[in-house]
Amino acid sequence: MVALVFLSAFEELAVTTVMPSVTADLDGRALYAVAFSATLAASIVGMVVAGAWADRRGPSRPLLTAVALFVLGLLVSGLAGEMSVFVAGRGLQGPGAGGLIVSLYVLVARVYAPVDHPMIFGAFAAAWVVPSMIGPSIAGAVAQVWSWHWVFLGVVMLALAAVGFVAPSLQATPQEQAPLRPGTGRRVALAVLVATGVAALDLVGHDRSGPLLLVGSVLALALVLLADRPLLPVGTLRLATGLPAVVAMRGVAMAAFAAADVYLPYLLQAHYGVAPWLSGMTLTLGAFGWAGSSQVQGRLGERLPDVRAMRIGAGLLLAGVGVAFIVVALQLPAFLVALAWISTGAGMGLVTSRASSFVLAASADGEQGSNSSAMTIADAVGSAISVAVAGIVFTALRGGAELGSFLGAIGFSAGLAALTVLATRRVAARTR
Repeated sequence: MVALVFLSAFEELAVTTVMPSVTADLDGRALYAVAFSATLAASIVGMVVAGAWADRRGPSRPLLTAVALFVLGLLVSGLAGEMSVFVAGRGLQGPGAGGLIVSLYVLVARVYAPVDHPMIFGAFAAAWVVPSMIGPSIAGAVAQVWSWHWVFLGVVMLALAAVGFVAPSLQATPQEQAPLRPGTGRRVALAVLVATGVAALDLVGHDRSGPLLLVGSVLALALVLLADRPLLPVGTLRLATGLPAVVAMRGVAMAAFAAADVYLPYLLQAHYGVAPWLSGMTLTLGAFGWAGSSQVQGRLGERLPDVRAMRIGAGLLLAGVGVAFIVVALQLPAFLVALAWISTGAGMGLVTSRASSFVLAASADGEQGSNSSAMTIADAVGSAISVAVAGIVFTALRGGAELGSFLGAIGFSAGLAALTVLATRRVAARTR
């Protein structure tokens, strides 16, 4: 399991680092945000399908299928000669990425006792340490010396190796045969609608004409929220007691993180003139913070209550994004942005680990797949919407390498981080 988390971590950090090189080479700067949100949007479909499949047959088959789709998407993107083909590959990669994470959550729920879940999620976070140390630097160096194509093709090799590590344990997992839950087909159709709405939100953001941008964005966002609501626990959008409140809070936190994270290497390369391999070190420091806080909460276990951990994490998230915004606004040295991202990562480590533990503990047998799916859907929808809206803000402020565009995207992220803090207060009030 840890090998697959390692794979996912390396891919995410490497791709974020080289994306400016990809868009420059393929003349696709206007599709920069789409290249990220296409994967996030398509992952929602994979999450729903994998959740239902895992509840019915166990996690082994959906996990292996997810890895196959993940690899296929990497191959298409890595061999792309046009930006449209590259984005298509990223979209194909999405269902694999979504199915992979849901299958892993179900595997944890089936194999480990609830008291061990914080420790397991801490181990997952620790699997980010080595990729965060070497991933961005290696990806930046490969893109600079050879080509960004080899970054994607190299990750394919890692994926095949990861499957080799996990295959024996999957074969030992018993296959199950449970009835298909009612409404599964409807949930898949709704997931497709959500993905379509996110894609539409991104596309309308590339038109700078005021009326089309405003009307198109509102309609696309409405489609996403209406279709997404039945995929989440009842009461999620209003922070209802227990599971819904935690799912909503985690989704907003992921949205805050994603909106800024995808633009940091771009900011450092375009505005500060930092080399690609060095700009990726910001992501490395953030991953260190994430892994470190996850390890700490795992060791503390029940001595650190879930609610308190999530509240501390939200505060660290807001502090990190807020400081990054101030540094950019005042045009202070770039290394301060990287230092601020340690706090951001540490906050996310606390929020995600304890939210995951809470959701699995609140799930009965046969509901682990659907509830894990709901949690990861909130992550993906929140991230996809925030990346799309940040892209709209970036484009509306004239795009390119202008400082105002980056301030708009990071400022939007800071606003979401503030909402995360407020959401944790609602969670605390309702789950004591």
